[in-house]
Amino acid sequence: IKILTISDRVEPSLYEHFDRKNFPGDIELIISCGDLPPEYLSFIVTMFNVPLFYVRGNHDIRYESRPPGGCMNIHGKIITHKGIRILGFEGSRWYNGGPVQYTEKQMASMIRKVKWRRLWWHRKVHIVVTHAPPRHINDRDDQCHRGFKCFHHLIELYKPRYFIHGHIHARFDHPHQRMAKLGTTKIINAFGYYILDIDL
Repeated sequence: IKILTISDRVEPSLYEHFDRKNFPGDIELIISCGDLPPEYLSFIVTMFNVPLFYVRGNHDIRYESRPPGGCMNIHGKIITHKGIRILGFEGSRWYNGGPVQYTEKQMASMIRKVKWRRLWWHRKVHIVVTHAPPRHINDRDDQCHRGFKCFHHLIELYKPRYFIHGHIHARFDHPHQRMAKLGTTKIINAFGYYILDIDL
């Protein structure tokens, strides 16, 4: 299954200069890792006509009053799509008291709530979708862009095949520069867009 992942930057090739012929015809799912205008997500889901799952980033304050049409917020949820179980967590580290920001303790608490409700039952999650990265993996040292330490425990315990995040703006000359690894889990920075081809 091919998954179009998007985050943090409005890509002209996916918006004002969109041409469906420039993208594989077999994209079956879109995942947004946050900090994108809701109208951008609404446009993309209409053009591709496939499900779009998202988590909010720390700048996505308009989503409450104007959520992206035709898309599903998966924060704190496990969604199954064609046998693939996907878990989402929104937000960045707390840095100025704005919305969609969480302390380490708050994020760990959200993970525990999902773990006891759903993860214990399912046991296996194939993809974790977040806005922020794990601490010390693809992150930065400033307060806003530090990752969450509790994501390490989540990865080590449930060993998802992929951990997809946004929040960290970077230039990539090669797809491998987007990727890191923790155990058997591939951690991918979805900044801009990236097409992930998975076979579970």
